[in-house]
Amino acid sequence: MKSKCSVLINLLVLQYLAVLCVSQDFDFFYFVQQWPGSYCDTDSGCCYPTTGKPAADFGIHGLWPNYDNGSYPEYCDSSNPFNESEISDLLSSMSINWPSLSCPSSDGESFWSHEWDKHGTCSESVLDQHSYFETALNLKNQTQLLQILKSAGINPDGGSYSLESIRDAIKEGTGYTAWIQCNEDSSGNKQLYQVYLCVDTSGSNLIECPVFPTGKCGSEIEFPTFESDDTDSNYTEMHEITLTHVDH
Repeated sequence: MKSKCSVLINLLVLQYLAVLCVSQDFDFFYFVQQWPGSYCDTDSGCCYPTTGKPAADFGIHGLWPNYDNGSYPEYCDSSNPFNESEISDLLSSMSINWPSLSCPSSDGESFWSHEWDKHGTCSESVLDQHSYFETALNLKNQTQLLQILKSAGINPDGGSYSLESIRDAIKEGTGYTAWIQCNEDSSGNKQLYQVYLCVDTSGSNLIECPVFPTGKCGSEIEFPTFESDDTDSNYTEMHEITLTHVDH
């Protein structure tokens, strides 16, 4: 009898530890949006989704749980993989607002699966799979980055703008300080690539970032165009190479 009780207690302890591992603590989210013109305007290029060329707007990259010390959890629950059927009502909006530009062209499922498996599973204590993606979509609608920048006279016209003016515009429009990530075009010019904003652990409210990622942009950066024209029809075929999706 004692042996059976001991086994039962050990099982309960293991289950409790498993729950703790799944519900890992985190301190805040990075909500990251990327400019498609900068993703594509590199030596590697990009591939448009099978659903067509994305809109000329910032797209969601991810919603990433982080710690105040700059580290982050990842791949927290292999027992709960991405399941497209759980977000079937969000797929249309995700195709528009969360497109994949990596090669080869895809419908976005592998991108979303990666984001859930690596990052979303670490926020299961507050957001289930449907809530995780819905929260990111709501945050994009809430922030309206392109509208904010255009209102400040910062347009995706291929021109150069001061990094300070971009930060100031986003602070004015959202009320919070953003971190700007740059990449380089084929000529080595720094360009506006990704915008990081911080969100509380509920996923509902923007907050000031406890810590920023590392990296530098330079005082002046380009904001490349991403316009529809007749030359775009062959863009995907010209850049059909394999890329590693940029992530943190």
